[in-house]
Amino acid sequence: MDYTFDKDILDGLTAPKKHLSSKYFYDDAGSRIFQEIMHMQSYYLTDSEFEILSLQAKQIVDALEFNVPFNIIEFGAGDGFKTFKLLEYLEENNIAFHYIPIDISKEAIDMLTEKLKERLPNVSIKPKIGDYFKMLKELKQDTTPSLLLFLGSNIGNYSYDEATELLQLFNNNMKPKDKLLIGIDLKKNPITIHNAYFDKDGITKRFNLNLLLRINRELEADFKIDDFDFYCHYNPTNGEVKSYIVSLKKQQVYLKKLDKMISFSQNELIWTELSKKYNLIDIEDLATKTGYSVATNFLDCKHYFTDSLWVK
Repeated sequence: MDYTFDKDILDGLTAPKKHLSSKYFYDDAGSRIFQEIMHMQSYYLTDSEFEILSLQAKQIVDALEFNVPFNIIEFGAGDGFKTFKLLEYLEENNIAFHYIPIDISKEAIDMLTEKLKERLPNVSIKPKIGDYFKMLKELKQDTTPSLLLFLGSNIGNYSYDEATELLQLFNNNMKPKDKLLIGIDLKKNPITIHNAYFDKDGITKRFNLNLLLRINRELEADFKIDDFDFYCHYNPTNGEVKSYIVSLKKQQVYLKKLDKMISFSQNELIWTELSKKYNLIDIEDLATKTGYSVATNFLDCKHYFTDSLWVK
């Protein structure tokens, strides 16, 4: 059992304003529910990015201007569904590369490796399980030029300060002229965004409440899922979607492993996730502030999303 999980959960549930980190959504069950979210009609992010990587793979690769072979290092690779189109393009055009997916979920990495070996048997794949920065530090010793992939709007889960810190950390562990392709969800009609995060089938609700089930399992807690609900809100002026678990009644939950009783008042909120949206000016500012220049913003046809190519 991971000591930081214990500590983070306890800190979050005993804070004056309760919160839980969305990075803990992705246990094996959570990863499976997230696959369902990605296939929802209203969740435009997956299709938008898939379109960019499918239809603009050539433009992306041309913009790299790398000698071969080069590394493609992907953070939070998940099932690799979107990346596949990019890898397929490289493979079909005999461009030599090593694909290095990094994820905290062993199940996700195993499934990805198996799928890739089936569909692109000749790809050089060197999967890694664990912490991004540990892996990046090791890879920095290698002189091969690298393209880092941080796709799927992952950057949106970080506050502005956290995002700048993360991107600077990436930058510090990159070699000069390495590039970063970063998936960023763009500001758009607030209704479109709202519907993507507050689906009427309750899949996002299940995704959030699954974290309580994980706490039950790993900390021997007694959360009663039916006594909690899910709420989410998009603020179009600052581009932030915030998600919450709501306590439906005054109740107590016992975390047996930590011998700790947590009290909830009726309608008390637990903040679980931030999903921040950017416009193109915000992106330019963020890149400049963290030591990159923006080479190109690759956009889908609706301009809902960008895979933005940055150079260290």
